[in-house]
Amino acid sequence: MASTRRARRPELAPVAVQARKWLISASGQIAAALKAHPRTGAAALILICTGVVIGLLPSKPDGEPGQQFRPLTLPEQHFVVTEDALAPAGIGDELAESGNDESLTPTVDWKQVEVQPGQTLERIFRELGLSARLLHDVVNASEKTQQLARIRPGDEFAFDIDEEEGFRSLRAEFDEESWLFVERTDNGIEARTEPRELEYRVVETQGTITTSLYRAAQQAELSDNLTMRLASIFGWDIDFALEIRGGDRFALIYEQVWRDGEYLRDGPILAARFVNQGETFEAVRFDAGDGPDYFAPDGRPMRQAFLRAPLNFTRVTSDFNPRRFHPVTRRTQPHNGTDYGAPTGTPVWASGDGRVIRSSYNNRNGNYIFIRHGNNIETRYLHLSRRHVNVGDRVQQGETIGRVGATGMATGPHLHYEFLVNGAHRNPRTVDLPPADPLPEDLMEKFQAQGRPLLARLDEVEQPQLLLASAEDDCPSSTKSC
Repeated sequence: MASTRRARRPELAPVAVQARKWLISASGQIAAALKAHPRTGAAALILICTGVVIGLLPSKPDGEPGQQFRPLTLPEQHFVVTEDALAPAGIGDELAESGNDESLTPTVDWKQVEVQPGQTLERIFRELGLSARLLHDVVNASEKTQQLARIRPGDEFAFDIDEEEGFRSLRAEFDEESWLFVERTDNGIEARTEPRELEYRVVETQGTITTSLYRAAQQAELSDNLTMRLASIFGWDIDFALEIRGGDRFALIYEQVWRDGEYLRDGPILAARFVNQGETFEAVRFDAGDGPDYFAPDGRPMRQAFLRAPLNFTRVTSDFNPRRFHPVTRRTQPHNGTDYGAPTGTPVWASGDGRVIRSSYNNRNGNYIFIRHGNNIETRYLHLSRRHVNVGDRVQQGETIGRVGATGMATGPHLHYEFLVNGAHRNPRTVDLPPADPLPEDLMEKFQAQGRPLLARLDEVEQPQLLLASAEDDCPSSTKSC
């Protein structure tokens, strides 16, 4: 009997091998399912484990379980199938899922290089162990990269160089608002630009003139360029060479441009006020459709049809005088213009829009230019060192037409400037200049909405100064403080 039972018992070794294979396959599928659907897989696993536990419990003779269990109710699950859920699960899934974490993104260890006097880009490449062939490819990668051949002391470059891969990329300043990247790719050396974030800060300041506008502007921490722009705004109403007095004051609101916490440059003046000999002039920057310009609070353009003076001069050497004694001819004869003293080479501007009708040289006028404008007005510019325009050229107000000189009958470098109306000479410094057209009515509401807050802010800027001046006026002269 015993031998018969052994003969009928199947061999267990093949069964164990198949079971082991099945378990390995099932465990892999279960792991993949858990990765793809973690919530559903967990719920299924709980049910399976519960069934196994119930199967292991002892049962009563009638087949009922020896212990009672309360039913397990699983929460309802809602799933959305995504590409990630459909993707095959693997050992590296955890790293792939966390790949969006910026903290895991590799950072570039840039090597910073500042160009020194006498240093060339070829020398920089050589010192970094980079080839001349690579330099050629970098500089000629695109039109943008060609500017890399013209470097200056103080320019900064950053290189990404790997010990094994070698050169990977270069970063340089393309312009004020952009980085230039030159990178090695599968297609070779390629270039691209990337924007840089700029910060625009609104700044206000004020000053009172005691000796000169230049000195007062310095005390108000204005740059020379910003001072000249302030003067140019009011240059049609104020003669800054002859009409400035002690006690005149100014206030302005302007932008400063910053980048990466560093000051770059001054931006535009947004609003300004200048009090000259008790008369107040105000201007607000506004774009009426032809680009930003400056307008008075009533919409009148600060820019008139003609400049009062067609250059940045240092002094008036000879005024308009019908009976002037000429220093060269030694005779009394009319001086039909104004002489503005300025260094040789100082730019001379067209005082208004017009067409050049004369551009020549003679022994009396030296190099000279005549311009015809509208409304039967003509302007003349004499004793120039150079002429930049020819007969027939159209010129615009403020355009450089020549340079100050001392050619012809002149005792020193200056510009002789004449202003004629209907063929008759007028004093350029006192003639009534034709006004420019004001803002149209349909823009006034927008202009005033933009200008009112700026003018109110100018009041706040000036208030401490006015209160101080008022307090000083009220103090008795015999006391040191009050």
